[in-house]
Amino acid sequence: MVALLGDRSVGVDEVSPMKGLRPSRIVDLSKEIAENPQDPFFMRVKVKHHPHGRARWLVRLLGLPFRLFPLDFDGWADDTITRMGVHATTHIDAPWHYGPTDAEGGRLPTIEQMPLELGFGPGVVFDMSHKGDGEEIAIADLEASLAASGASIGPGTIALIRTGRDRFQGQRDYWKLGTGMSVAATEWLIDHGVKVMGIDQWGWDVPFHHQIRRSREQGNSRLFWAGHLVGRRKPFWHMEQLRGLDLLPTHGFDLAVFPLRLKGASAAPARVVAFLYD
Repeated sequence: MVALLGDRSVGVDEVSPMKGLRPSRIVDLSKEIAENPQDPFFMRVKVKHHPHGRARWLVRLLGLPFRLFPLDFDGWADDTITRMGVHATTHIDAPWHYGPTDAEGGRLPTIEQMPLELGFGPGVVFDMSHKGDGEEIAIADLEASLAASGASIGPGTIALIRTGRDRFQGQRDYWKLGTGMSVAATEWLIDHGVKVMGIDQWGWDVPFHHQIRRSREQGNSRLFWAGHLVGRRKPFWHMEQLRGLDLLPTHGFDLAVFPLRLKGASAAPARVVAFLYD
């Protein structure tokens, strides 16, 4: 690929400010946005695809006679998302999702208020694929993963929790399967400077039915959604329904997550990608 520079043509790499920093691979960590009857009713997506020919009639109504249409003008394709919750696909949650205010009563930020600099940084994968369904991830699990990989975390790190449950995406029970981040493990990441984190299962906590069962068995009102609720005391941003974390090394890559700017929203769909330099 070439670009013009004065009177000569040069390779793009000669003029790119990213020279020497270009990734060797880019890995997509986002699931497709598509209608799937296997999804639970509260997270189904519906997209209506309009054929090209429909636009020809719109142009005719705007005043252009059919005889003046270009011969190769078949109209334009168009699509309308008729139903999609902000948590229905790969997305990132804002602190507003966890509650309206923080521990001091201040208003928590919504998704369009996410600082852009938080959306790009070095990624670290924590392999939690050995954890069973309903089993919480503890601090010791995270520490053991770091020790095994040789990775380190700090301010700006984007932590990725690989449970392997992305293999169930598109199946009816996907939202019922998975481990989950404990309160202590979530706070541990935050206390180490991590403000953005993500997981490849349906939710951050253990699945709902495990939370409800334990709350009822123990008569404890502090167990439900406990991992999320850390964000009211220590605000953080987290991704859910990632996929393909098994394609990444444990560290040595950059990650980008930029949500749609949905004003006042608790979350937004995001295209999450990893940049590898191997």
